[in-house]
Amino acid sequence: MNFEILLGICLGVGLAASTGFRVFVPLFAMSLAAHFGVLPLGENWQWLGSTTALVILGVASLVESVSYLVPIVDNFLDAIAVPLAGLAGTIVMASSLTELSPAMTWALAIVAGGGAATAVKTTSAATRAVSTATTAGTANPAIGLAETGTAIGLSVLSIFAPVAAAVVVVIGLLVLIWLAMKLKKQLAK
Repeated sequence: MNFEILLGICLGVGLAASTGFRVFVPLFAMSLAAHFGVLPLGENWQWLGSTTALVILGVASLVESVSYLVPIVDNFLDAIAVPLAGLAGTIVMASSLTELSPAMTWALAIVAGGGAATAVKTTSAATRAVSTATTAGTANPAIGLAETGTAIGLSVLSIFAPVAAAVVVVIGLLVLIWLAMKLKKQLAK
């Protein structure tokens, strides 16, 4: 396998998983990186590095991140963000795969990108629901802040060290699955 393709897959997986924490933050990070020439994009994705996209995604990232600090609003956002995260994960994965055929690009984007984003977002939403039920939402702002920080950190790591980001995603997904199983057992008692 070509090293460029491997890097593109790792970049896409890292950014896609990041969309599971915040839908717009990884898109904004990708837009910033493309705008300043750090991240090359394929022909069909050049618009992502435009000033217009940069401003829109920056504002959307800020609004989304601040909204997750408000209990009840965060649970509403989780309800609509699960499908949006899957879509955003698919988009960032597809835009990072510039060396593959369209069929392979979209297959990987849907399965790996959309799948990673949806898995992270579903687990994140379940964690917030448990937090709301057990703390009446008082712990939710801390969870929201941690998720935003994770989205930012994972996005930056994905852009500058894509292989490391992919490893972090795999380990993180395994930990999230383990935690979800542990919470499920505790709730069953």
